[in-house]
Amino acid sequence: MAAGVLLLLTLAGCGAGNNGTPDAGSPPSASASPSAAATTAAPSSAVAPTPPSSPAAAPAVAAPAVLTRSEPVTLEIPAIGLQTDLLKLGLRENGSLDVPPTGSGAPAGWYNGSPTPGERGPSVMLGHVNALGGATGVFADLRKLTPGTDINVARADGTTAVFTVDYGAQYSKNNFPTLEVYGNTPGAELRLITCDGYDPATRLFDDNYVIYAKLKV
Repeated sequence: MAAGVLLLLTLAGCGAGNNGTPDAGSPPSASASPSAAATTAAPSSAVAPTPPSSPAAAPAVAAPAVLTRSEPVTLEIPAIGLQTDLLKLGLRENGSLDVPPTGSGAPAGWYNGSPTPGERGPSVMLGHVNALGGATGVFADLRKLTPGTDINVARADGTTAVFTVDYGAQYSKNNFPTLEVYGNTPGAELRLITCDGYDPATRLFDDNYVIYAKLKV
C-alpha cells in the first residue's frame, strides 16, 4: 500500500443468515499511518554533549527483492486443492470494500488498491468461507495451511509469484489488528482473508481468519 495510507477492510458479515456475504469497513484517516510519529522539540538553550568517539557507520541493509507490478490472474494452493480465478475488487461509493459473489464456486478476489502480488507491501485477497445453499466457499480450507506451504499467484505478465505461508491468525471483528494486517512491509507479502468464528445462535461469523505469507525468493 502507498506509504501513509492504511485501509480498514475487515470482513464483517459472512453469516449463513446473510449468505456469507462479507462487508468491509470504511478507510480511516491517513493520519493513522504507523509511519507517523510525534516529535518534541528540544529547548533552544539545550546543548547536546559531544560523544567520546564517533561510532562506525552501520552497513546498509538491502531491501528484500520484489517483482515489478503485474495484476494477478489466478490463485493456486496445491496443498488444499485450491485453484481460483481472481476478481478485481475496488471500493464502493461509501468507502467500503466490494466483495466477491456468494454463489457456489464463486472465485476469490484481489483488492486492487493493494500492491499486486510480488510488489513491495501486502497484497490483499478475500474469499468466502461458505456459499449459497450450504456449499463451502473458496477459502473454506485456509485453516489447513501450515507454515512453509507454497501459494502460487499467476500474474498478467506471464510470471508466477510464489509465496510461503508464514502463519495464520484468528481475530475478533471487534478487535481487528488493522496495522498488522494492512500496514506497509519491507518485502512482498500476501494476505488471504476470510470469515471464522461461526455462532450457531446468530448464524453469523464473529471473527476473521488471516493467512500471512511472504514472497519466496
